[in-house]
Amino acid sequence: MNSMNHGNNNTRPWRSNEQQTSMVSSHSTDTYPEAPTNSSLDRPAGACRAVSGINPGCCTTRCSTADGQDYGPAPYVENINEQTLENPYFRRALWTGNHLQLTLMCIGPGQEIGLEIHPDTDQFLRLEQGQGVAMMGKTSDNLAYQKNVAADYAIFIPAGTWHNVLNTGTVPMKLYSIYAPTHHPHGRIHCTKADSDAGE
Repeated sequence: MNSMNHGNNNTRPWRSNEQQTSMVSSHSTDTYPEAPTNSSLDRPAGACRAVSGINPGCCTTRCSTADGQDYGPAPYVENINEQTLENPYFRRALWTGNHLQLTLMCIGPGQEIGLEIHPDTDQFLRLEQGQGVAMMGKTSDNLAYQKNVAADYAIFIPAGTWHNVLNTGTVPMKLYSIYAPTHHPHGRIHCTKADSDAGE
């Protein structure tokens, strides 16, 4: 018996780069949206006009729209680190499927996501930039579980758990959040936390 196989009959045969390229090109993606480029992170008209370039600061101009480019539920592949760092909005729904949603967030220094609870939704957050404190608890006035977080840290929030994340650093906290099931409307953009608070 091959000691490297361990009896696993599900291993896939090796393919050359040419074979892999041929397989990929044989599947048409004409019916799916194009992946965004650095310059195509759409912005609501009149909002965040001063926010530009790679890794911008967080938007301070209030705005909200349900018409942001959302690439779900079509297949989608992109560099999530770049997408997260380039996002200037407090929250942007980037991909919304039938059972899962990915949003990008920008939390300014000294600011917070805000105390909230999702009764039927598990949530995953990953920091790409910044530092802060993640807080969770069974009641809104007792967030007993607290951990310092920084870039590359992941936060897992069970459904029915009160939680908040505070930016304690001097640079914008850039993170992405995955909800299961979905939580925000398809294509929703909140430029600032005030927009999010007003829309919830």
